Amino acid sequence: MTADEVRELEYYLTPEERAELAELVMQDLAARRWMPLPPKGISDLSPQAMAWASPADITGYGGAAGGGKTDLIAGLVQDGQLHERALIVRREKAQTDGVVQRLTEIIGSTDGYNSQKSVWRIPGGALTEFAGLDNPGDERRWQGRPHDLKAFDEVTEQREHQVRFVMGWTRTNNPNLRARVLMTFNPPTTDEGRWVIAFFGPWLDKTNPLYPTPYGTLRWCAMLPDGRGNSKDRWVANGDPFVLVDGEPCYEFDPGDYAPEDIIRPKSRTFIPARVTDNPYYMATGYMSVLQSLPEPLRSQMLYGDFQAGVTDDPWQLLPTAWVEAAQARWKPRAPRGEMLSMGVDVARGGKDNTVIVPRHRDDQAGHDRWFAPPKLHPGAETPDGPAVAGLVIADRRNDAPVLVDVIGVGASPYDVLNGMGVQVLGVNVSEKALGTDKSGKLTFSNLRSQVGWALREALDPANDTGIALPPEEVAPGLRRELCTPKWGVHGMQIWVEGREDIIKRLGKSPDMFSAIALANMDVPKRGALEAAGVRDQVTNYNPLAAMRR
Repeated sequence: MTADEVRELEYYLTPEERAELAELVMQDLAARRWMPLPPKGISDLSPQAMAWASPADITGYGGAAGGGKTDLIAGLVQDGQLHERALIVRREKAQTDGVVQRLTEIIGSTDGYNSQKSVWRIPGGALTEFAGLDNPGDERRWQGRPHDLKAFDEVTEQREHQVRFVMGWTRTNNPNLRARVLMTFNPPTTDEGRWVIAFFGPWLDKTNPLYPTPYGTLRWCAMLPDGRGNSKDRWVANGDPFVLVDGEPCYEFDPGDYAPEDIIRPKSRTFIPARVTDNPYYMATGYMSVLQSLPEPLRSQMLYGDFQAGVTDDPWQLLPTAWVEAAQARWKPRAPRGEMLSMGVDVARGGKDNTVIVPRHRDDQAGHDRWFAPPKLHPGAETPDGPAVAGLVIADRRNDAPVLVDVIGVGASPYDVLNGMGVQVLGVNVSEKALGTDKSGKLTFSNLRSQVGWALREALDPANDTGIALPPEEVAPGLRRELCTPKWGVHGMQIWVEGREDIIKRLGKSPDMFSAIALANMDVPKRGALEAAGVRDQVTNYNPLAAMRR
C-alpha cells in the first residue's frame, strides 16, 4: 500500500484500529535491517519514509543537509524485496565510499563486496554496483546495463546529459518489482547544477507553470521533440499513453494504427524536501548548530534547503549568468522579424555534434540590432558535406545577410560552396591571431576565439546597453548552460578564452550554439552597403575582426 492509501483508510478506523495499524507498521519496519526515520504518526510519515515509499518513477529527495539522503540509498539497496540490481552513482567514483561505509554499518560486514570491481552482492539485498561519471563519455560504460534502481547521490554535482543517458536503462523483468530512479541533492552551489531545478520544476522552479506543486505529489513528464532538432521535457496532464499529432499529445487513438515505439508513456516525477529537523539522530548530536554556524549563502542552502540562495558564478565565467538571463528575459517572438543582419554557422565536427545556424535580426519594435533567432540544430549525420550545410544556410538566409562560418576543419567545405555560389560568406578560423582589442583599447587577445567570445560578453554587458535579446530556454533548451560554461583569463595584457576541448570536458558536449551565436554577433557590413560606399576592394576582403579594433 502507498502512503496515500494508508491515509485514506485511516479516516475510517477507530482509535483502537489505528493503534493496531501503527503497531503492525512498526513491527514490519523493526524486522528490517534498516528502516526510514521514525514517522510522526501513520498519516504524517517522515520525508525520508515518503521518499522510500514514493510510487514515482523518478524521485528527488533532499534540499537541506542532514535529512538522511545517503541513508535512504543504503536502505533501498540492502532490502532484496525492493530491488534486485542497483547502480549508485556519484560525480567521482571515490565519493561512493561513503555509501559503502554506511552499508557496512547497516549490514554488519562487507560480505560479498568486491572493491576492485566495485560490486557488492549484498546478502539478502540487491546486487549493487558503484559508478563515477568523472569524465565525458564515462556514461557509455553503463549503456545497456539494466538496473531496477538507479540512485544518483548529490546529483547537482553531475552533468545532466550523463544522468539522462544512464537513466535510459532503468528496467526490470521481475513483475514483483518496480524500476525507479532516486536523485538526492542539496541546492546547487554552481551554475552547472542548476539543471536539477528545472528537472523538478513544478516543485523548485518559480517560473514553471505548475509551481508550486505540493511536495510528494506526482507529476508526469515526457521527452518530446521541439520541432527544431531538439527534444525537451514536457509536462503533461497524467500518465496516460498518447501519440503526437502535429506535435501535440493526442490521447484518443487506436493503438493498432501506430507502431509501439510511437506510443509515448510519460514518466512520473516528484520531489520531497528534507531537513536536519526530520532526523532525530542528528538533532541529538547537535548537528543543527553546525549548520547554523555556516556562512551565508551556504547556511540557507544547508539549513533550510533554499534553492534560490547562493548559486554563484565562477569568477572567471566569460558570460555572467545574470547577463545571459537578462538577455533571455528581453527576448520576445517577432513576426514578422526585422531585417536579417548576419548568420552564424557552426559546422558539426562529428556524429554527436550538431550543425547550428543562428540568424541575427534588427528588432524594429525594441530599437536595437541584437535579436537572435532560436538556433536551428541539424545532427551531424544530416550535414555530411559542404553542399548539405550550404543548402540549409540558403534556405534560412534573408536580406542578403552575411554568413560567418567557423572554417576550422570541416567548416572549410561549406565556406567554399557558399563562396562559389556568390554568397557573402566570411570564414573565421578562431585559432588564428587576433586583430582587435577590447572596448577599453588596452587589452589584446590570445587568438580570434578569445576576441569573438569577448565581443559577445561586451554585447551582454548591461553597461553597454545593446538591448541584446537571446532565445529563452523554452525555445532553445540548454542554451544558457552553453553560454555560461566558457571561462576566460588574463595573461599580462592579453585576454584568453578557453578552447572547445576544455569546454566539452565540463559541458559534456560541443558548445555548438554558443559558437554560432558568437559568430552571428559579429557586425559585418553587407556587400551592397560596401559597394554603395565605393569601397569595392573591401567587398571580398573585408575583415570584421580587424574592424573591431578600437
